[in-house]
Amino acid sequence: MFSLFRHFKKLDWLFLFIAAGLIVLQVYLELLMPEYTENLTVFVTSAGTDQSEVWKNGGMMLLCAGGSLLSAITCSFFISYVASDFSATLREKLYRHILSFSNKEIHHFHTASLITRTTNDIVQVQNFVAMGTQMLIKAPLMAIWAIIKISNSNLSWTLATVIVIVIIAIVVVLGIIFCIPKFTKIQKLTDDLNERARENVSGVRIVRAFNAEEHQKTKYENVNNEITGTHLFVSRITGLLMPVLNLAMNGLTLVIYWIAALLINNIALDTSSTAAMMEGIAERANVIAKMTVFSQYSMQVIMSFLMLMFVFLILPRTLVSAKRIKEVLKTESTIKDGENNRELQENEIPAIVFDHVNFSYAGDSHYAVSDINFVINKGETVAFIGSTGCGKTTLINLLLRYYDVTSGEVMVNGVDVRNYTLSGLRKKFSYAPQKASLLKGTIKSNVGYGQREIDEDRLGKALSCACCDFVNELEKGVDSEVAQGGHNYSGGQRQRLSIARAIYKDADILVFDDTFSALDFKTDSQVRRNIHNECEGKTVLIVAQRIGTIRNADKIVVMDKGKVVGIGTHEELIKSNDVYREIALSQLSEEEL
Repeated sequence: MFSLFRHFKKLDWLFLFIAAGLIVLQVYLELLMPEYTENLTVFVTSAGTDQSEVWKNGGMMLLCAGGSLLSAITCSFFISYVASDFSATLREKLYRHILSFSNKEIHHFHTASLITRTTNDIVQVQNFVAMGTQMLIKAPLMAIWAIIKISNSNLSWTLATVIVIVIIAIVVVLGIIFCIPKFTKIQKLTDDLNERARENVSGVRIVRAFNAEEHQKTKYENVNNEITGTHLFVSRITGLLMPVLNLAMNGLTLVIYWIAALLINNIALDTSSTAAMMEGIAERANVIAKMTVFSQYSMQVIMSFLMLMFVFLILPRTLVSAKRIKEVLKTESTIKDGENNRELQENEIPAIVFDHVNFSYAGDSHYAVSDINFVINKGETVAFIGSTGCGKTTLINLLLRYYDVTSGEVMVNGVDVRNYTLSGLRKKFSYAPQKASLLKGTIKSNVGYGQREIDEDRLGKALSCACCDFVNELEKGVDSEVAQGGHNYSGGQRQRLSIARAIYKDADILVFDDTFSALDFKTDSQVRRNIHNECEGKTVLIVAQRIGTIRNADKIVVMDKGKVVGIGTHEELIKSNDVYREIALSQLSEEEL
């Protein structure tokens, strides 16, 4: 966990150093008070006590207590600032690092787990810095300092204190042994609980449509009950520790007083003379004073070990959380920036080339796509069609470098995509994905997404090209609110806004990955016609299931079981390709074809 502390800023280290100094001052003042207590006890139990000495020692005790309180408050301020700033820095770095992940790393950790690590796990580390840091400094310092002060005291008192400390240490170690596995389980169950909640909320319409509320409720309750049971087990262990520790502390106090009583009884009072009697009384007063001081110091030693116990109880869960955070920070994206970003500008260079491309997802020995070979020239409109799961979207993912090929090459403008910087490569593409993902904001901010300044004319043309006529009917027009995920718009409206976003970007290559599926045939036809007119000279890639959507493409790539089984125009493929003809006949009659 302590390797995470390298993320402290310089100001954090300065404040931490100041806080450590304040803790030393606080401990010094707290350990100074028993000395004044001893003086007061001696004065009070002695004859002819000077009242000014009582006020003097009492005043010093009050000053020490006030100074300790002020030091504690100031220390808490600095530590709280350090903990909050550290968690903010760590959360930002973790979030930025997650943004650099490819699809492979995202799928490895799972979305719910990444959310938990960015929130709950960082809170655990923050709480440890806020509370544990003070105790880790204060407890050993106070224990060692107090032990030094009582080291020359009565052997019986010292032995009793050592025995109690050993008992406390054994109890704490046993508690830690039982709790550590449970803390690891709790964090994993928190991931599962987050996943269940996220699944239920995001899929609420499906849950209701299938009357599966009770089924989903049961799935959630199973995880919830398990995490509750684990928490209760840990709470019972920690709850059992406190009575044992209180018994040990009170028992130590009783033993100290009992030993003091024996020592006092052993001091005989000589009544033969007043001087001898006064000497005996003074010895007894001295024993009472030392008992009072030793009792205070021993309680401070015990309290130090109690603070360490508290640290050791929260430390295991913090270590688990820190390990989970480090797992994310140490995981490097498999998709790296290329070193050479130069490209060939000759017009005869194809826009896109797939050369003997093979690809398999992580952990899968079977190729998702294999031996893919085709060329797309600049300005062509190329369509991809095939059965579900045949690898159409996989090709788009390889082109945009969401994944890297297992073997072979994917080239854009004559350069392998792995040689581009990621930002340089993706600037060449306008992309409308299968699922129309809209972000919370306005229609304007969504269509102009990623652009610093939004051109109103360009925005209007993009919306018109995508047939987003419904925007004009909204009260606020392009400034109308978009909810998270765009759920305040229909599926067709979301798709059209997604298409408008791709058109607005105005990149050299436009990619539409099954983006027309929610549009009716008339709107589909009109949008494609508008794209053809407005984006003349640009390379357009269309992934689709409808024959009507792709039949006018310059080139159609037919895929089946991860392989290219045909390339040509609609007319050529109808005559020569059985797979394409079978797909076409499933949608249109022989006469319509």
